Amino acid sequence: MKRLSGSNEEISAILYQEQLELSKENLDVEETVRQIIEDVKNRGDQALRDYSRQFDKVDLDSLEVSQELIDQAFEEVDAEVLSALENAKANIESYHRQQLERGFEDQPSDGVIRGQLIRPIDRVGVYVPGGTAAYPSSVLMNVIPAKIAGVKEIIMITPPQEHFVPAILVAAKLAGVDKIYQVGGAQGVAALAYGTQTIPQVDKITGPGNIFVATAKKQVFGIVGIDMIAGPSEIGVIADASANAKYVAADLLSQAEHDVRARAILVTDSEKLADAVEVEIEKQLKELPREAIARPSVENNGRIIIAENTEDMFDLMNKVAPEHLEIAMDNAYNYLDKVQNAGSIFLGHYTSEPIGDYYAGANHVLPTTATSRFSSALGVHDFIKRIQYTQYDKAAVNAAEKDITTLAYAEGLQAHAKAIEVRNDKN
Repeated sequence: MKRLSGSNEEISAILYQEQLELSKENLDVEETVRQIIEDVKNRGDQALRDYSRQFDKVDLDSLEVSQELIDQAFEEVDAEVLSALENAKANIESYHRQQLERGFEDQPSDGVIRGQLIRPIDRVGVYVPGGTAAYPSSVLMNVIPAKIAGVKEIIMITPPQEHFVPAILVAAKLAGVDKIYQVGGAQGVAALAYGTQTIPQVDKITGPGNIFVATAKKQVFGIVGIDMIAGPSEIGVIADASANAKYVAADLLSQAEHDVRARAILVTDSEKLADAVEVEIEKQLKELPREAIARPSVENNGRIIIAENTEDMFDLMNKVAPEHLEIAMDNAYNYLDKVQNAGSIFLGHYTSEPIGDYYAGANHVLPTTATSRFSSALGVHDFIKRIQYTQYDKAAVNAAEKDITTLAYAEGLQAHAKAIEVRNDKN
């Protein structure tokens, strides 16, 4: 891992520039995705079948995953995997139920009623990667908050496969997916956004995917809602001399194994710990089945920064605004108020990031590339709408007329003013 030195401002500027490079748009991908989306808009199901043949090497008789395949998945899934999914589901549900919002109503003066309704989105599409990137945990994390919000219909798409990973289909049914279609890539996102003869148009699309999926989500945004434009996975670890180098190294590698573009950043005020972590990373890399991915990730994007004190450690990490933030310090809970920007926080020497990925219940769909400065983890709030309502009786309108018309005339919007004036006592 490369070491960075300098002031917090200098280091954060370097890290931000590196971040931009990793997230840089690929213009060739943009154009390819644009063409795929147009094709699906024009040719619907036939385009999906053609792309499945071209990209997935599969000829599809039916786009929908049959109940027979789902039943087969339940027969094939490992009993321990099923039990773990059920336990994770319970934790995710109990956490996200606490995010439910309630509407409100008030009456600030005579004749005036104001309020807000909470309504679920009607139909949501969830994208689930296929092949070696099979993440049943992501199925639970995307679908359960939508179900708790009250979404009426949840459509899942996943790339066609000769044999589906059983845990994916099992997780979908456990979480409450209504229909599953075997279509992936940019063409799958286009199908959800515009609808085809078989796949219904949705109102919002969530879920992870490769650069083609992420680019497609960006391009259809506005036609439908999306959860976020996710960049490479990130972990930031704040650690002092009390940290265990073996634990810290393992946690940094837990994200490095995702992608050669993943970022792992350690900020510490202990040079001794930094040295020990470097040794541990090399040792653990050699034993890692995904070394071919994790090694270039830590060698090219991994960073170790020595800070002077605790304040500097948190100041710098708030500028990084990492997707995952671990605080590997004694009494880590006491430092929560120092965190301003992070997708999800993991406190103490034993709360490794994978606890959040799989089990604890907090969502693992998180803002990346410093977007935790202004956005949040996926949750129930992503699947509801807030609808405002207002009622003024005649007396209340007359009482507010002067203020409203003054502002309307000041903005040069005379029809706005007239719409109020026609209701006054003189008319």
